[in-house]
Amino acid sequence: MAVEIKVPSVGESISEVTLVKWLKKDGEWVERDEVIADLESEKATFEINALQAGILKTVAKEGDTLKIGDVTCTIDDTAKKPESAAAPEVKKGEKVKAEKIKEEPKKSEPIKPVEELKKESVQASADVKTTPVAAAILADKKVDVKKVTPTGSNGKILKNDVLNALASPGRAIGKQMFSRDDKAEKMSNLRKTISRRLVEAKNTTAMLTTFNEVDMSAIMQLRTKYKEIFKTKHGIGLGFMSFFTKAVCFALQEWPAVNALIDGENIVYHDYCDISIAVSAPKGLVVPVIRNAESLSMAEIENKVAELAGKARENKLTIEEMTGGTFTITNGGVFGSLMSTPIINIPQSAILGMHKIQERPVVVNGQIVVKPMMYVAVSYDHRIIDGRESVSFLVRVKEMLENPQQLLFGKDPVKALLEL
Repeated sequence: MAVEIKVPSVGESISEVTLVKWLKKDGEWVERDEVIADLESEKATFEINALQAGILKTVAKEGDTLKIGDVTCTIDDTAKKPESAAAPEVKKGEKVKAEKIKEEPKKSEPIKPVEELKKESVQASADVKTTPVAAAILADKKVDVKKVTPTGSNGKILKNDVLNALASPGRAIGKQMFSRDDKAEKMSNLRKTISRRLVEAKNTTAMLTTFNEVDMSAIMQLRTKYKEIFKTKHGIGLGFMSFFTKAVCFALQEWPAVNALIDGENIVYHDYCDISIAVSAPKGLVVPVIRNAESLSMAEIENKVAELAGKARENKLTIEEMTGGTFTITNGGVFGSLMSTPIINIPQSAILGMHKIQERPVVVNGQIVVKPMMYVAVSYDHRIIDGRESVSFLVRVKEMLENPQQLLFGKDPVKALLEL
């Protein structure tokens, strides 16, 4: 008897999905509850699992657009389990060892342990994923990871990726000289949704942007002083996002129109701050939500940001984690952006854009000094937010970032003491 695996319902507003990838091949044995395929809706990527153990027979193909309830595959649960499928799994350590043996250089070359080479690796970011062998070659040959094109799942760098980079220095991997080829590629559901929503935001809102700049000296000094203690106590690094999120939450509660939205002929005001964080994922921009950010501590915010960003990179965000939000923060500074006009994440009414921290000459008390400065921008819907509110909101955020002690009370501690 064949068991049908259908596209599950993933949300009231979603009627179709795209089959992104089969994780198990046609004719392979699958275990019950094993992940067999990745599906993508207009909002998120999710997995489907085998309902029974048996032989997989695929019905849909990769790239197909499927309706909710369509059959993706069948599983023959009467089939006998092949002996090859019963073979014990290779342990992680044994796999690494096997890969290492294959990559051993000639005896005349000094051999360093993989772990030692990984420590010497020039990878500057913990987000870069590599196989152990690739990490060893990167370190040994001093290859810049930015010049390596990853071909592994979720952006992982494989051994052949590094070897290709070494064989083709100074130009894109595999690119022929003077090539003029074009390639048509079907837009994913996520990219279609991003395109539609951005155009809708431009066409349906009276969008305007106001700018300011923030002296980041105080926050940078505070992070330098406490980052090790903070990480030891809370198990997470102290980043900039928690400072901005805290400052935004206080400012939103002072200027509630910035935290509101238009619903027909009504304005809906929120007494909570669900902060959407724009994250660049492998398949496009996603905006997961930190719920009740105004009630979270700095450590709780940092942990939530790390959790959501990690899920975004692995395409593991659920629809619930990306639904809602009352205000958005986006950080183009991580890519080097010095200034931009972010687009509102509808139906929200405003978005804050962070940018690159850059040392610039500024005038302080009549003297020119060098300060680490950041331009900040707030794009807002002028139908609901007046200029006074948007500018005052951004100035309030600036004040709290330049005086981080205000983030404890939402105002100057001395004024709080004197009840001013």
